[in-house]
Amino acid sequence: MRIRATVAVATGALALSALAVPATQAAPADDRPGVPAYGSATHQDAAPKGNARAAAEAPVITKAVVNGGKPIAIGTTAVKKVKVSITASHPSGIADADAIIWLGSSVDDPDAFGFGATAPFKCTAASATTSTCTQNIEIDPMWLINSDTRTWNVGVWTQANDEYSTQNDKFTKTSLQRLSRLDVNAAPEPVKKGKTITVTGKLSRANWETGTYKGYATQSVQLQFRKKTSSTYSTVKTVKTSTTGTLKTTTKATVDGFWRWNFAGTSTTPAIIPAGDFVDVK
Repeated sequence: MRIRATVAVATGALALSALAVPATQAAPADDRPGVPAYGSATHQDAAPKGNARAAAEAPVITKAVVNGGKPIAIGTTAVKKVKVSITASHPSGIADADAIIWLGSSVDDPDAFGFGATAPFKCTAASATTSTCTQNIEIDPMWLINSDTRTWNVGVWTQANDEYSTQNDKFTKTSLQRLSRLDVNAAPEPVKKGKTITVTGKLSRANWETGTYKGYATQSVQLQFRKKTSSTYSTVKTVKTSTTGTLKTTTKATVDGFWRWNFAGTSTTPAIIPAGDFVDVK
């Protein structure tokens, strides 16, 4: 069973307040976990986030960075903690911030869903007027389906020390990827010089709908070799994975060294290079 948290706006604030269940994964309402209001409990005791003012009086958000600006690779079970940093300025200084990553046409669309921070942001002042606020957003693959490997909106909110606030539901973008795995085996070991070795492996990636890793079919992967006396790998050939993600090719063994596969990645799946497999050539 997989359930997706929705995104909503409460009194002008970013919020995670309800649940939406895909038709193919529908579950009884009693099975749906509660989703807290977006932000920490301490936010609920602060001044209302909807206290936005005219642009001239509101804080100015200058930058928001999710996961260091890189796509977010998610496996099958582990909750991924993703760092979010928000930089904002106001004459009175910055007191608080919040963020969410979400999908949908608008945050108040009943079909929208996303993930928010589970603890208050920590703001560090760079000057009397400007601060950078950071916190983690936790992404649980339990709520994901494979088509979520796409661009997500990043909504941000910040509040000044004078309690004026500003919010931008689509300030920037981020993307999710299905975590990849790749193994390699070169055999036989040892082998006589000039004889053929077979290099095998398998490229797989997270399937969020089954909670397992599944072979990634018809992908180009480079076979690379490094001499024992060298620190640099060179590409020997390019091989495509089978319909089940397996890799297999043959080559001549001429000198001691390490064999590995190198997958460059795609928009939905991150690049991966396993450690080389050593072959002793007699």
